[in-house]
Amino acid sequence: MSTSSETTTTTTTTVSTHETAVVLPANLHARPAGQLARAAATFTSAIQLQYADRTVNPTGVLAVMGLGATAGSSVTVRAEGDDAEQAVTALVHILANAE
Repeated sequence: MSTSSETTTTTTTTVSTHETAVVLPANLHARPAGQLARAAATFTSAIQLQYADRTVNPTGVLAVMGLGATAGSSVTVRAEGDDAEQAVTALVHILANAE
């Protein structure tokens, strides 16, 4: 699992960006896709899920399933916003424990 983060500060706003890659223990099917969508919807940050050459918003179950990510493949979770670190941590936990 690799992690990167950066914080950009302007005169009025602090925007945090976090990114982590995780190797899937199982295929990204309906159950983990639903868990990801529910979790992603609770954060205010802009979240992206990337696999191969596709990037989706993980708040949609069908979008997540449409990635076609399979066991052993690497998926990157990226978030930008006030709660970016918490969003990435939560989604990575779901992906790392997918059954």
